[in-house]
Amino acid sequence: MSEHKHIPDFFAENVFNDEVMKARLPKSVYKKLLRTIEDGEPLDMTTADFVANAIKDWALEKGATHYTHWFQPLTGSTAEKHDSFIAPTKNGMAIMEFSGKALVKGEPDASSFPSGGLRQTSSARGYTAWDPTSHCFVKEGSLYIPTVFVSYTGEILDKKTPLLRSMEALSSAAVRFLRLFGNEDVTRVTTTVGAEQEYFLIDKEMYDKREDLILTGRTLFGAKPPKGQELDDQYFANLRPRIAAYMADLDEELWRLGIYSKTKHNEVAPAQHEMAPIFTTTNLGTDQNELAMEVMEKVALRHGLVCLLHEKPFEGVNGSGKHNNWSMATNDGQNLLDPGDTPMENLQFLTILCALIKGVDEYADLMRLSAASAGNDHRLGADEAPPAIISMFLGEELDAVLKAIEEDSVYRTQTQAFEIGVNALPSFPKDSTDRNRTSPFAFTGNRFEFRMVGSSDNIACPNFLLNAIVSEELTQFTERLEPFKGSEGFENEVKALLKEVLKDHRRIIFNGDGYSEAWVQEAARRGLPNYPSTVDCMPHYTDEKNLQLLQKFGICSPEEIRARQEVLLEKYSKTIRIEARTMIEMARRLLLPATLDYVQKLCSSIVLKNQAGLTARTEERMAGKLSDLADAFYDATQNLELLVNEACDIHEIQPQAQFFHDKVLAEMERMRTTSDTIERIMPCAQWPIPNYSAMIYNV
Repeated sequence: MSEHKHIPDFFAENVFNDEVMKARLPKSVYKKLLRTIEDGEPLDMTTADFVANAIKDWALEKGATHYTHWFQPLTGSTAEKHDSFIAPTKNGMAIMEFSGKALVKGEPDASSFPSGGLRQTSSARGYTAWDPTSHCFVKEGSLYIPTVFVSYTGEILDKKTPLLRSMEALSSAAVRFLRLFGNEDVTRVTTTVGAEQEYFLIDKEMYDKREDLILTGRTLFGAKPPKGQELDDQYFANLRPRIAAYMADLDEELWRLGIYSKTKHNEVAPAQHEMAPIFTTTNLGTDQNELAMEVMEKVALRHGLVCLLHEKPFEGVNGSGKHNNWSMATNDGQNLLDPGDTPMENLQFLTILCALIKGVDEYADLMRLSAASAGNDHRLGADEAPPAIISMFLGEELDAVLKAIEEDSVYRTQTQAFEIGVNALPSFPKDSTDRNRTSPFAFTGNRFEFRMVGSSDNIACPNFLLNAIVSEELTQFTERLEPFKGSEGFENEVKALLKEVLKDHRRIIFNGDGYSEAWVQEAARRGLPNYPSTVDCMPHYTDEKNLQLLQKFGICSPEEIRARQEVLLEKYSKTIRIEARTMIEMARRLLLPATLDYVQKLCSSIVLKNQAGLTARTEERMAGKLSDLADAFYDATQNLELLVNEACDIHEIQPQAQFFHDKVLAEMERMRTTSDTIERIMPCAQWPIPNYSAMIYNV
């Protein structure tokens, strides 16, 4: 880090944020832009031109020569096309221009991104449109303009648009709901998020020797090392100098881009680490997380490292997640998931809590599929991440309050007993309960932590679906309670509603060990859905209730949801196909030749020893075992190739994905088991790829 500068002196220096807007825009233009950002008012072209000119001048001062509309297509990553500011003059020279039109709208090729059939190759036109609620920034000589991405005919082709729409829907539903509790000052409710980002760091020289890491992001072969994470000595351990230098460099890069990187530490697995930011609005938090992942990878390269964001880059050690900490905040500073200090605030909190309980139970399928991917399938359900069964953790004290409401009984704290007459509901501390790291959706004091999200995921998907679910439940509650607003019977009606919800949806609450086999059996007894893999849960995206939910709030049309479902299943199949073909290539070109070469050396040693009148018992046993394993490895390679070809001949999306899951993955696992057995026998010098010990312990 630059020693001569204090963090506040350079924080967000590359961001065109509110402070810069206020300083550089005329007061009237600034106010108009603020109304666009906060209230969604249309931005007229005259105002857009003023804003564009100010952004251009600021960006040029920062060394920018180009601008790009930065968007998030359905690939799951970000996309950008760079245009320079230069424009020709009559005398053959150039000037630097940037118009309001160029700021507000761009036109990338919509047929070259996944669309789920919404766009054909011959229908190429698509549009990017500026999202003024997310700040522009300068990076690597270009001005980045966060945008949405839609087709020529208006269909959503990105991750950001549904998120923005869901945030509007939730704000409208929540403001209306809050009026019931006498809150007349709130005019807007935003969802907030803090995405804890886990990642691995390995030496680039090792990475460059692993074709599987280069092409797929995970190791397709690799025997478990003698030491894994059994001693728990990596977690929160002292940072190695090389890692500390990387983290310091990363922090500075993120701070310059206005990202509140707050926490850094070693994670549980060897070579695994975490960065956690401060909470911000969900839209901005999503953009910043995408930007953070890109910066993490680029900074790593400067340190001779590679940052791995795959959910399971190494078999046998913990994978990486992205804990999505979600809450709701009002424009007058309230956190709606904070219990509050007064009875009415407490009642409001408990009603919102019950809306969440009802929503998560009714839409558990959407919650599950929002974190579904081929990579995350390797992580979920292991004793390192939440199970694939959706449940909620509330903690003992909060659960006791709900039980008292449900049963009309007395709720007792350590100091006092409360009759649940609603007005007498106690104020209880935010951190009145332990954390439960085995729960997919855990209350942690003033927010819910959705722990299922994968480390490489774009968090827009889980958040727009969660926002939609909460919008629906708050709307239902409001319609039920509005006739009683302001009346003496309001609190009793609230209590009756909460009792009904708890009676019908208590099954989703589980405060125990989500890793245990007993919970799987208990969840089945409760009737909770269990979707172990992406192919199990993804068909439910288009269940009628889910289509109706997303259409009701104008978030996505049924056609757009079907397209997303197709894109996700297609990506699942393509991911496994690439992995399988990589395994086949590595087996044929590297691992099998190395094995056969070593068998030949053993056989030569046997001949020489026999000629010398010596026994070669060890060599004979090793050669025989390796020869048998090589035969099995060759057969598995041939079988895998046949299965991949068979899968590619299936043209329907769901059956193809099912075949890849049931047949191809199973054969890949058998092939890996054989290879890993060979690796344990072979000398390190003879094995052509770095082993696990070399990769995860040498940084």
